[in-house]
Amino acid sequence: MENYLDIKGRIFDIQKYSIHDGPGIRTIVFLKGCPLRCKWCCNPEGQKFEIQEMNFAGKKKIVGEDVTVREILAEVKKDMPYYMRSGGGLTLSGGECLGQPEFAVALLAAAKSVGISTAIETTGFTKWEIIREYLKVTDHVLMDIKNIDNEKHQKFCGQSNELILENARKIAENHKDLTIRVPVIPTFNDTEKEISAIAQFAKTLPGVTKLHLLPYHRLGKDKYEGLGRKYEIDELDLIPQDKMQKLLEVAKKSGLNCQIGG
Repeated sequence: MENYLDIKGRIFDIQKYSIHDGPGIRTIVFLKGCPLRCKWCCNPEGQKFEIQEMNFAGKKKIVGEDVTVREILAEVKKDMPYYMRSGGGLTLSGGECLGQPEFAVALLAAAKSVGISTAIETTGFTKWEIIREYLKVTDHVLMDIKNIDNEKHQKFCGQSNELILENARKIAENHKDLTIRVPVIPTFNDTEKEISAIAQFAKTLPGVTKLHLLPYHRLGKDKYEGLGRKYEIDELDLIPQDKMQKLLEVAKKSGLNCQIGG
């Protein structure tokens, strides 16, 4: 049997010292490939599984690298003292980390085997049988619920939300630590009615107590140009802080522990 440490996966970035992607100080490993095409995505280089070339800061950059679990684990272990002091660890993101289950599950298992806390950031858009394997080796799940309105979800994200909402419930029923996150995007879901609907749905999920509102930003805009793609929502304005505060108050009416960011 192949040593699970030699299983290969495709990543496009590793980010250290993150404090916004799970508890404590964490190392984020970004996996290539995603089934959604959210118009505001700040990691468009993570959407396609293929290795790409991107112009970045006037230079050509290869986006995508094939690595083994062993190689990534060695890199993640370098910051063990920070994880131990802060309650942090490893978070898998993307792209969509559910898209490479053999590699991702092996990496999560390897991290746990050496005492590193694990987390995933996910859209939840895949077969339940796949998600179930991740949950066996994942301590914290951070899951996006972008809109309850299926028509809007398809228009802005390229996929239906039916499987996502179904899997959110299954994850909540089978895992002790699920945080719901909502990217708040102008013209897509930045109304009190839409945020309330998401919060009320999250409230029905067994054991879920935390909901994070993530304000729209344009940090990924230049990447689209670097990939030769159009940033389709260039005309959108950032959401004023006072409006975000109102949306936060609406979300809190659900009884969940809500915050902006995180």
